[in-house]
Amino acid sequence: MQGHFSFVLHSHIPYVLSHGRWPHGTDWLSEACAETYIPLLNTINQLIEEGLRPRLTIGLTPVLCEQLVSANFRDEFNAYLKLKIKAAEADCAEFAKYGDDQYLKIAQIWCDFYKKVWEDFNHRYLQDIVTAFKELQDSGYIEIITSAATHGYLPLLKEELSIQGQIRTGIESYRKYFGKAPKGIWLPECAYRPRYLWQPPDYPSPPYERPGIDEFLSDEGIEYFIVDSHLLTGGKAIGVYLSRFDALKRLWQQFEKEFEPTEEKDFKPIPYEPYLVGSNPKKKPVAFFTRDPKTALQVWSGEWGYPGDGWYLDFHKKRFPGGLRYWRVTDPKIDLGLKQIYEPNRTEERAQSHAQHFIGLIKETLNNYYNQHQKPGFLCIPYDAELFGHWWFEGTRWLYYVFKFLAKEKAIGATTCSNFLKDNYPSRVIALPEGSWGEGGFHYIWLNEDTKWTWKIIYQAEEEFKKLLSGKESFNSVYERILKQLARELLLLQASDWQFLISTWHARDYAEQRFLEHSEKFEKLTSLAKKLDKAPLTPEEINYLIDCEKSDAIFPDLDLSWFLPRT
Repeated sequence: MQGHFSFVLHSHIPYVLSHGRWPHGTDWLSEACAETYIPLLNTINQLIEEGLRPRLTIGLTPVLCEQLVSANFRDEFNAYLKLKIKAAEADCAEFAKYGDDQYLKIAQIWCDFYKKVWEDFNHRYLQDIVTAFKELQDSGYIEIITSAATHGYLPLLKEELSIQGQIRTGIESYRKYFGKAPKGIWLPECAYRPRYLWQPPDYPSPPYERPGIDEFLSDEGIEYFIVDSHLLTGGKAIGVYLSRFDALKRLWQQFEKEFEPTEEKDFKPIPYEPYLVGSNPKKKPVAFFTRDPKTALQVWSGEWGYPGDGWYLDFHKKRFPGGLRYWRVTDPKIDLGLKQIYEPNRTEERAQSHAQHFIGLIKETLNNYYNQHQKPGFLCIPYDAELFGHWWFEGTRWLYYVFKFLAKEKAIGATTCSNFLKDNYPSRVIALPEGSWGEGGFHYIWLNEDTKWTWKIIYQAEEEFKKLLSGKESFNSVYERILKQLARELLLLQASDWQFLISTWHARDYAEQRFLEHSEKFEKLTSLAKKLDKAPLTPEEINYLIDCEKSDAIFPDLDLSWFLPRT
């Protein structure tokens, strides 16, 4: 065996239940379920039914799991599917009326597609997608990893209790839904920060010694995480952003001053084997895998990667009303008006061809590594799961053929990250720099001129929550309810999605609105907590607390001790 690889499919949708439907809100979640999560389950189960044993690593964020198990989601999703079926049937009737046979064929495909999703969701998976993934893990086919509770951007959070709360809430949520502790974690945006003398950007606070993200993971028994390739092989893939935003420049300068890279003669780290990172010699180091850049670009790129093939279904051009898609990519660089009609019979061959090419790329990479080092290597191949099926409609078929063709290979094999780690545990401890997998490799997408105001609000909320949490030795029931809801609002406020949507202008208004909504709730709940020292809450104030608990009903089993360091 010349080497192994693992797909790592990161599944995440921000908390949207009770916060809008279309164009931004629960439709995001419903789209991902209909086009990615259920097709992915079907693909894995089809491979198993054919006698194959697919192996891959799947990340399900805690905030996603919380939504998928909600009764509100089940109702929303079924209503969404009925609307899609109705839209497809209306298109069928219209195309039949005018004799548009090509479009009619595609409309019927959509009708059948959504009817099957409805059938699978309600009868095959019994409206429980999380348990369907759990059963695949329990049977040894996949590994599920956790993430921070609401996908908070950990390196920029100010208080240790925030990082602790994000990670531990994520771990406890995982225990609840999967019956055991997670071995791996997807750090939101693959963002990592080592221990150093840190100062919050654009915020009045003196520098202070900050534990590395790996230290929090070590405390919680996490075995591994994943970083982007430049953190291992380069360390300074920060683009042009430092010169355009002073807060980032100051942050990087402080990091450079404090960071001590591994100095080892003749040692050059390679992204095809795991290493250990340990910011604190008193704590157990944590293993990490590195994203393989070659396979990443081959699938991520919409211009020259597989999804940009002219025969695949185009994501952007939709027919209204109904929002169904009838056109193919044609050319990723042409205007929407020039897109040609989709030809479904051409895509299966393309998916097979691209799967063969991908396996060839893996074999070439692992063979080169084996020849150079005389030992098997490991390719970590992470993607957003929503790329498969949602953004790239044929992506789950491509995955099917990758595993189908892989069964004939003897030199390479698919596995999960923890399985490879079990048999190939690293011994070398190295120092990782600060960064993420975002554009520029540093924090720019989440901290820039358009988002710096959000961090001031987050930092103030973190400080306030810390005071309230440590201000009393014991809580009465109402005070504890308020603190727990404050914790939920803080977790939701910290979601990295808001800065991402603001920076990329994708649903910017929605992101700003959601951020300010959670900030307003946090402020008002804080005032209620402070009032309890002097007087009981009025019936109207109790009603406000109840409404917050209903609209942001995430992590119902939240424990305030999760925000405190282990003793």
